[in-house]
Amino acid sequence: MPNVQDYLRHLVDRRGSDLHIKAGGPPCVRVNGELEKTDFPPLTPADCERAAMDLMDEETAAHFKKTGEVDFAHSASGMGRFRINVFRQRGSIGVACRQVLAGSPSISSLGLPPVVESLATEHRGLILVTGPTSSGKTTTTGALLNQINATRACHILTIEDPIEIMHTDKMAIINQREIGIDTKDFAAALRAAMRQDPDVIFVGEIRDKETVTAALQAAETGHLVISTLHTTDVSETVNRVIDFYEPHQQKQIRVSLGAALKGIVSQRLLPRKDGAGRVPAVEVLVMNGRIHDLILNAEQTHMIRDIVAESSFYGMQTFDQSLLALYRAGLVSLEDAMRAATNAHDFQMSLRAEGLQPIA
Repeated sequence: MPNVQDYLRHLVDRRGSDLHIKAGGPPCVRVNGELEKTDFPPLTPADCERAAMDLMDEETAAHFKKTGEVDFAHSASGMGRFRINVFRQRGSIGVACRQVLAGSPSISSLGLPPVVESLATEHRGLILVTGPTSSGKTTTTGALLNQINATRACHILTIEDPIEIMHTDKMAIINQREIGIDTKDFAAALRAAMRQDPDVIFVGEIRDKETVTAALQAAETGHLVISTLHTTDVSETVNRVIDFYEPHQQKQIRVSLGAALKGIVSQRLLPRKDGAGRVPAVEVLVMNGRIHDLILNAEQTHMIRDIVAESSFYGMQTFDQSLLALYRAGLVSLEDAMRAATNAHDFQMSLRAEGLQPIA
């Protein structure tokens, strides 16, 4: 009878990103963004429970039994490292496994715009990497940390839930703390970080007001803070940070965000036209005077995307501009580009303006 290690091996062999285990059907894997069923036999509730328990140690299993869900990291010999989420659904157990990289790729190898590498040279402030689930945020933040690690003699402190990419010291020294094992939560770890002499702090995810506040305070006191948010574009990211706060607090948080923010990198992954994996479409905001003024003025914040579209001199670009470049280069299909566009009509007009699509 196959076991969970066989399922993980299949994921690795297929070069997939995710493995899904649930009762009533065979395990499924996500390859190049698409889910596909495996040839393994359908799973019973008992099979799913066995798979979950095989992945967890006693402490993790106790936490799961108490709360009904748990996140943790799992290392499998010869296969690498995985981020695991075990949860209850309809009376049985489900498991989602994400394969994570053994090391950090370079920024250039990911197909990210050159300005992202420039952001890695910042010595203070806040950099946010955003996008939906499975958009490559972990890989991009890992590449940013790898760039800093390779080029600066500094102390990098990461706070993660769980640790996904293991970094080794290069020019920098890196300490990695895991929520639930090394520290209680993100906000507590960020407060403690101020006594640990960090130069760069990576916060795995901003989830609440306390974490935003601590991250902004760290950025305002001379540290470089890198973090992620589940937002779809740069405008939504700015609004999400502000919306963590009550209305009477938002004026002050706009001032803090305007002072601390250095850049936002928002991502969407598209299948490559040649079938060889996926390629990122990237929207980039770089802080300048005009963006700063729009953040401060609540009535004008909605204009951020327009300024991004007009500011290629600073390395900024919108998703639709990124998609246009990908399509022009033959990396993605027209259908995929249209589906990922923020404004399909405007994107189509841009195509026509460049003669890339005949007018219907």
